[in-house]
Amino acid sequence: MNELLHEEKHFRDSELIRDIVIGMSDGLTVPFALAAGLSGAVDSTAIILTAGVAEIAAGSIAMGLGGYLAGKTDAEHYETERKREEREIIEVPEREEEEVAEVFRGYGLEEEQIQSITATMKKSPKQWVDFMMKFELGLEEPDPKRARKSALTIAISYIVGGIIPLAPYMIISNPASALQLSVILTLIALLIFGYIKGRFTGNAPWKNAIQTVIVGGLAAAVAFGLARWFS
Repeated sequence: MNELLHEEKHFRDSELIRDIVIGMSDGLTVPFALAAGLSGAVDSTAIILTAGVAEIAAGSIAMGLGGYLAGKTDAEHYETERKREEREIIEVPEREEEEVAEVFRGYGLEEEQIQSITATMKKSPKQWVDFMMKFELGLEEPDPKRARKSALTIAISYIVGGIIPLAPYMIISNPASALQLSVILTLIALLIFGYIKGRFTGNAPWKNAIQTVIVGGLAAAVAFGLARWFS
């Protein structure tokens, strides 16, 4: 009865969450540090907003482009390795058979079982290559739309994250007062973001939340202190 009710839950959107984490964490931290630093050096919310918006625009484009190039590189690497495996099962099939055998020996199979498996695998070259890609090289075929999805996810996450620390400067004219509200909003956002990230990735949520707040807070404090010092 317990076996019938058993339901396994596995997290399958790791790439999407990774992109959101990359974009959101930088989007919250970098504009926050910039706004805090400028608040310690200038007495104009207009200047802080202009610089902040410019940074968000440049940062989202740069981060999105980085995600796109990473996705393209993964796809190109997979294709290159697959072509090499396809060539090797034709040119050096004995060596490829031995590599398959080594994989199954690692799982404790007997030689007779291994020979039967390799003989069957040789009849299906595509499945043979699929096996080598996954179990020898540890590569999964990437989504052909992965690069574009990654670029958009990272860029949008960066923009969303960056708006939070800048929002107070849009409604409060005094930089010092705007900074106080920005600190409160951003630290709360970092806490929530870190907690959610921990829940999705299977790590300790509150530990992740506290670490995220500390990193963001330190970045802003250093930027503010340096700006005060140089001004």
